[in-house]
Amino acid sequence: QVQLVESGGGLVQPGGSLRLSCAASGSIFSILAMGWYRQAPGKEREFVAAINRSGGSTNYADSVKGRFTISRDNAKNTVVLQTNSLKPEDTAVYYCAVSSRWYLPRIPGEYDYWGQGTQVTVTS
Repeated sequence: QVQLVESGGGLVQPGGSLRLSCAASGSIFSILAMGWYRQAPGKEREFVAAINRSGGSTNYADSVKGRFTISRDNAKNTVVLQTNSLKPEDTAVYYCAVSSRWYLPRIPGEYDYWGQGTQVTVTS
């Protein structure tokens, strides 16, 4: 079992930034890929970004490329999503997820454990 706890969400104006963090505990030896998803009201859960175990490979949704950056610290068992130039359409609950797969999953079913989510609201 792996437990994931997200933090860093909040209310921000358009153009602002937030740093989302996710701390993993438990059977962390099984974690290879780590990722972030988001879900807005009335919409399906959407892939945002993923990173491999070494941090040398990342993948982003087209909607966040150039604005969001994913990184991880294996010594601290954390993954961070730096969100910049936020837009109202970025408003959603952001979820951290981890996978035992060696590649960078983009499908929710390929992630093994999920956090409870942190709310990000972008509004003027």
